[in-house]
Amino acid sequence: MSSAMYAAASLYNDPRYFSKSEVRIRANKIRRQRIFRKQIIMLLLLVAIILFSLIFLNNSISTDAQSDDYAPEFKYYTAVTIHAGDSLWSIASEHFNPDHYEDLGSYVGEICSINKLSTDSVVNAGECIILPYYETEYK
Repeated sequence: MSSAMYAAASLYNDPRYFSKSEVRIRANKIRRQRIFRKQIIMLLLLVAIILFSLIFLNNSISTDAQSDDYAPEFKYYTAVTIHAGDSLWSIASEHFNPDHYEDLGSYVGEICSINKLSTDSVVNAGECIILPYYETEYK
C-alpha cells in the first residue's frame, strides 16, 4: 500500500483499507522510527558531553601546569641614596633586571612614576629614591 493510501485511510480510520496485520506492521514501523530517533539523540548528547569534558579537562590541566623548577618572584622596593656623580639612568642600569622589563627605559619609567619624577629630572646627592626589584624569597 502506498503512503498516499496510508494517509487517506488514516484520515478516516476506515478498516477497508487496513487489515489488522497492516495496522500492526505500520505501528511497529513508527515505534521503531521513534526508538531510532531517541537513540540518535542520546548518542549525539553523549558525544557532546564527552567532547565538552575533554576540552574542559584539557584547558584546566594546561592552564594549571607549571614546571618543577618554577620559583615565584615577588616584587619589593628599596630606598637608594644618591651619591655625587650618580644619575637616574646610572642607578637604574645597576639595578636593572631584563627578566622583568623590556628595556632600561621602561625600568627608568617605573622608577620615575614611583618617585614622581620625569625621565630628564636631575637628582641631587643625598636624595633618596625608591627602586623596585624582584626576589624569589618571600619577605
